[in-house]
Amino acid sequence: MSPAGIATIRPERPTDATAIRAVHEAAFPTSAEADLVDALRSNGRLVVSLVATDDADDVIGHAALSPVTVDGRDCGGLGLAPVAVLPAQQRRGVGGRLVRAVLAAAADGAAFVVVLGDPAYYARFGFRRAREFGLSNEYGVDDEFMAKEIRPNGLPPSRGLVKYAPEFSAL
Repeated sequence: MSPAGIATIRPERPTDATAIRAVHEAAFPTSAEADLVDALRSNGRLVVSLVATDDADDVIGHAALSPVTVDGRDCGGLGLAPVAVLPAQQRRGVGGRLVRAVLAAAADGAAFVVVLGDPAYYARFGFRRAREFGLSNEYGVDDEFMAKEIRPNGLPPSRGLVKYAPEFSAL
């Protein structure tokens, strides 16, 4: 077991769906993120879906990547969301290991990854404010919208509006 208390980070299995839902319901104030993951899964839009498990192989965390577009075009981008860890396991490095693992998995073909989140937290993984790359988002946030180039010259060469998968509109 690692110092963070995680036995394994692995791709989700079909049998993990209920446990993944429970992690999101425990980590967030509403079931919106759990519903989002279920909808992305049902519609085949979970490009990467990883779980963190404990020694008993119980799911204690989850992170997902799904496609994004820039000005309606597929540019090879992915959105990191949601990321959740059971409250009892938070502040032990589980979330950080999940983020690093999904970014490593994204290296198998993604051009870039965007995230809506705490700039201080995501900067440690190499994310920068998306506006530096001329990217905006449909939610009207600025500092919290961040991007990370995965493939050299992977970010779109022109400015544009990033849109997450349609399932995000329910949030």
